[in-house]
Amino acid sequence: MESGRRSLAKMLVSRLWMTISKALFAEFLATGLYVFFGVGSALRWPLALPSVLQIAITFNLATAVIVQITWKASGAHVNPAVTLAFLVGSQISLPRAVAYVAAQLAGATAGAALLYGVTPGDIRENFGVNMVRSSASTGQAVAVELILTLQLVLCVFASTDSRQTTGSPAATIGASVAVGHLIGFYFTGCSMNPARSFGSAVIVGKFEVHWIFWVGPLTGAVLASLIYNFILFPDTKTLAQRLAILTGSAEIEKTEGEELQKKETQSNSEDTEMESVCQVA
Repeated sequence: MESGRRSLAKMLVSRLWMTISKALFAEFLATGLYVFFGVGSALRWPLALPSVLQIAITFNLATAVIVQITWKASGAHVNPAVTLAFLVGSQISLPRAVAYVAAQLAGATAGAALLYGVTPGDIRENFGVNMVRSSASTGQAVAVELILTLQLVLCVFASTDSRQTTGSPAATIGASVAVGHLIGFYFTGCSMNPARSFGSAVIVGKFEVHWIFWVGPLTGAVLASLIYNFILFPDTKTLAQRLAILTGSAEIEKTEGEELQKKETQSNSEDTEMESVCQVA
């Protein structure tokens, strides 16, 4: 009996680790690709300066592609603001959220470093670092980033909510990112994603107004989560359920249940095979 429990515990830990590690790699990869293609589209080549439309379309397509690739592996957050919104909405545990943000920041840094390495020195300039335009104040910049991220996170919730839709959210989330860039680029270069801003800033060492691209998006994400999960489409989770999700115990219980169900299915299958053999005999 004791050996059976130990075996089950080892299986649970192994499966949980495989699931989490796959999700973390997906977030790392997706955020790296997002930064590489998105920031790359904003580089100022002298023969063909990028237009706002070109940049918006590139971010749109890059988002759609990486969401399609990774949304079943990790949920395709690709953004600390989205992860915070899911945490506030009791859709992800605190340990997993912290791990996701770490993977996103590491992926963004790796993507920015790769882009920096393949870009000629005379093209790098500010290297896509988000900055406040001279005619805008820091307060206006925070407000714009808040609003842009608010609409993005609302779109993410609406397009991934199984109660509303069952299809891929890639196209709709990509469109939301494009809308944000068409407007926000003139104010701040449009971040909506602290990891995107972090990657470029780390590589070139420019953090003058970097705080704006954390405060604005994170505040907008929290507001969007409260609006969607508690006003527009409130769920029926109890306080105990929310605490279980927050601490990660709900995820462990889910994995344990899946393992027990899997073992029962295998056992029933073996019993059926034995009955068939006996009948033949």
